[in-house]
Amino acid sequence: MRKKKRQNNALRPVSIERNFQPHAAGSILFKMGNTHVICSITVEDGVPSFLQDSGQGWITAEYGMLPCSTNSRMGREAVRGRSGRTYEIQRLIGRSLRMMVDLNKLGEITLRVDCDVLNADGGTRTASITGAALVLADVLRSLREQGKIGKTDILPLAAISAGIVDGEAMLDLDYGEDSRADADANFVMAGNGRLVELQCTAEGRPISRSEFEQLTELAWKGVSELLHLWSKKV
Repeated sequence: MRKKKRQNNALRPVSIERNFQPHAAGSILFKMGNTHVICSITVEDGVPSFLQDSGQGWITAEYGMLPCSTNSRMGREAVRGRSGRTYEIQRLIGRSLRMMVDLNKLGEITLRVDCDVLNADGGTRTASITGAALVLADVLRSLREQGKIGKTDILPLAAISAGIVDGEAMLDLDYGEDSRADADANFVMAGNGRLVELQCTAEGRPISRSEFEQLTELAWKGVSELLHLWSKKV
């Protein structure tokens, strides 16, 4: 039995608080169970050198876990340097968010997304993507309304984890479940089940095709529920 008698196909409780950091162009405190992430965006004039004079904008992300976000203090990466895990996650966040909008419609601006984990209980990268996607949509709509970017569609997306734990397919793993999973996967999806990115790793044993299909079905159910947040004004 999962914590609080949660069903295998159920998400943890989800909440959002917009404008958590008033000095940012947009921000959200995203909570998924006991995983809490601040996602904020800064709008900067100019783009990286490889995009200069292209007329194209850029979206990039940085990710970090605060020292007391886990049960033992993590050293600040500003002191010890970023880990390979951090680089992997922030690249995943950036790639996912760049799928949301036609960068050619932005002009030469950079949207810098910061995802800071306040409390970690599994699924920090998927929570970061889901929260960051929500706040990115807020900022893009604001820039569009101000006439600072061209008219462009915004693709709703969200991310969720799923895994095989104790021989069962489960959605939205917490830390305890993730740490003993035979396999775990992170899905980034847009509407109608379209895949943006997928990471799937066997930890204890290889999984079958049917098990992977179960994980995919669970992930789409979870993402479908998370996409309802796009109509939620808080």
